[in-house]
Amino acid sequence: MTASKTIAGLLGPTLVALGLAMLLNLGSMPAIAAHYQIPRDPALIFVSGILLFVAGLAIVRAHNVWSGGWPVLVTVLGWVALVGGMAQMFFPIRLAGIAAQMCASRALLVGVAIVFLPLGGFLCFKAYTHD
Repeated sequence: MTASKTIAGLLGPTLVALGLAMLLNLGSMPAIAAHYQIPRDPALIFVSGILLFVAGLAIVRAHNVWSGGWPVLVTVLGWVALVGGMAQMFFPIRLAGIAAQMCASRALLVGVAIVFLPLGGFLCFKAYTHD
């Protein structure tokens, strides 16, 4: 359970911060996306994919738990990061275009933020409370 709490203690605040940042910067997200879309800098997508892959790999190596309640969520997030990082490394140009379209959709950004906030809050609760 210690590894679960440790990783949840990192993922939870990160997801909450991302969700809040997305909501606070909702109006400027299309401009941010326009700055990094094809053909300007697919290398940024590639490098962020490397970082996401390494983070996901670290989580999966330290915590590959598929039973026992909420710790499975930590494992699933690790696998999502691992696969997402690989996708960014293998298809940086294609994903840069998709990311630009997604960032242009205000409703989608709000939806993602609404998912990140309670998910991150739940992980924070599990990580920072005593059993």
